[in-house]
Amino acid sequence: MATMANGTGHIASLPVRHGRHLSRAASTLPAGAAKQYLKTKYICFMKKCIRAILSFALLVSCADTKKIPDLSPNIVVIMADDLGYGDLSCYGNTTIHTPNLDLLAASGVRFTDFHSNGAVCSPTRAALMTGKYQQRTGVGGVITAKSHRTVGLHLDEITIAEEFKKHGYTSAMFGKWHLGYSKKHNPTLQGFDKFTGFVSGNIDYHGHIDQEGYLDWWQGAEIKNEEGYSTDLITEYGVSYIKANDPKKTGKPFFLYLPHEAPHYPFQRRIDKILRKVGKAGTEPVPEDSISSIYKEMVEVMDEGIGKIIKVLKETNQYENTIVLFLSDNGASRHGNNGGLRGYKGGVYEGGSRVPAILSYPNVVKKGIENDQTVLTMDVLPTLLDFIGKEPSLANLDGISIKDNILNTTDLPKRDVFFAFGNKSFIRSGDWKMVRIKSEDGDTIELYNLSNDLQESNDRSADNPELLNKLDTKLSNWEKEVKKGVKVVSE
Repeated sequence: MATMANGTGHIASLPVRHGRHLSRAASTLPAGAAKQYLKTKYICFMKKCIRAILSFALLVSCADTKKIPDLSPNIVVIMADDLGYGDLSCYGNTTIHTPNLDLLAASGVRFTDFHSNGAVCSPTRAALMTGKYQQRTGVGGVITAKSHRTVGLHLDEITIAEEFKKHGYTSAMFGKWHLGYSKKHNPTLQGFDKFTGFVSGNIDYHGHIDQEGYLDWWQGAEIKNEEGYSTDLITEYGVSYIKANDPKKTGKPFFLYLPHEAPHYPFQRRIDKILRKVGKAGTEPVPEDSISSIYKEMVEVMDEGIGKIIKVLKETNQYENTIVLFLSDNGASRHGNNGGLRGYKGGVYEGGSRVPAILSYPNVVKKGIENDQTVLTMDVLPTLLDFIGKEPSLANLDGISIKDNILNTTDLPKRDVFFAFGNKSFIRSGDWKMVRIKSEDGDTIELYNLSNDLQESNDRSADNPELLNKLDTKLSNWEKEVKKGVKVVSE
């Protein structure tokens, strides 16, 4: 260290440069001048040190930026099972309380004309995975536990998980698959790095047994059961995955798919007993007068879990850069609430396909927006890809991106949309909806104007023969075209 005389005659220490005193000349100067000289040198030296430290910090910061660039948003897709249009408090339900989904809706977009592609589970999930009308994938009906154990979504289909992996995402799925029972149709072969859950249409919430008596809880491509209420397990795996895959640590955004079982039957609360047995088909019945209260709790437990997902996103500082999409796979059964709409799950009327859907993307999507555009499940894939500036691998998908509509509240391009399940089908063309139900005695055709008849109570077919004929021709042509050359999986 160098020295400097201070006001008391003592010598103050100064830093040494290259192992020498700052200046030998200072010793030949008068005391006051020497003091000023050394003080000036000291200040110059400290400024250089500070500049060096700041330069080093900037260098480290730049290195970190190169290592972890601005990442695309994380994607979390949460799907309820058999949740009706009127089953959430933000959609008007006064009995079931869903505060977390209500907050999610308030923070983003609540859709009022969102439709599941199918009236039942498997078809809608095929559309979600591929961005296509499910008929093009061969999954036009339920892949049942009894009759479809060797078939599933074809492996040559490009799934939404595969799309995001192609763009540097990690991917995981926890919950209900329902697109193939065998190992060769496992989600881990369809783009998901991790999978824990079940592959059938529904399981005992505690025993994890499907309705044909097969144990159905998987870890990857292997059956490995564990204790726990299925709704809670799906949430817990989702929370753990978010913690373990923080993009600030991995350098990669994630795509997380959480398809819940709730509130699909069997109707079971957290405290209820197991209703199924391995090796025995069927489900022990639940008293009819208790189903309403059980159903309420099933939805509320799912909402509680969604709250935990949002909480961990915030705790890990990922919430602001995460798109969260919530939707249902079809309308409710007779035990649920379809918001006054006609019909139920499995049907061709609005109660079977118009479902709750919510999208949140903080600081990008405006808060508290109500979206009245006609949107289908198949639109999810191209929309989410558009949010990261990418296009689907396949050109001319049936689904379209609604990103601009969401961001700018503009109208979507005019398009006819179609729906078919079993002997029932419909076409939507603007406000008009034509329903066709086939039977051995001939087709029943109905026409409704949804702009003033959302309950589909006033058949206008007799008043509009030309429009009816035009829509009937379009629907018939679509039904032929969409199945052309397709290998059927389920109908």
